[in-house]
Amino acid sequence: GRLFGYPGLDMSNKCWLLLGKYNLDMLVLTCGVNGSYVFTPGSVSFQETPLVDVVDTVGAGDSFTGTFCAAILSGMSVPDAHALAVKVSAYVCTQSGAMPVLPDELKNSVDR
Repeated sequence: GRLFGYPGLDMSNKCWLLLGKYNLDMLVLTCGVNGSYVFTPGSVSFQETPLVDVVDTVGAGDSFTGTFCAAILSGMSVPDAHALAVKVSAYVCTQSGAMPVLPDELKNSVDR
């Protein structure tokens, strides 16, 4: 918020303001253990961060972004794409290294 000159607003209001000011289709905000949000005009999707045994967080953000984008581009709804991105990112955190092999259950979720 400070970067854009909105230090006094709460997180949600900052996101709504940025979404409108820059005419964005969506704004994604990840908050680590505090969950993540996807703001679209008129709606917001929130997903809690799953509790997992964290081995390595390297690749968590990239896996979230890649999964979310691939799911949206394949026609998945924002809430479903968001939920899948959280699942994949959580799984990546349970593995060592940035690019673990995903279980078929997760790999096939975008192809439905």
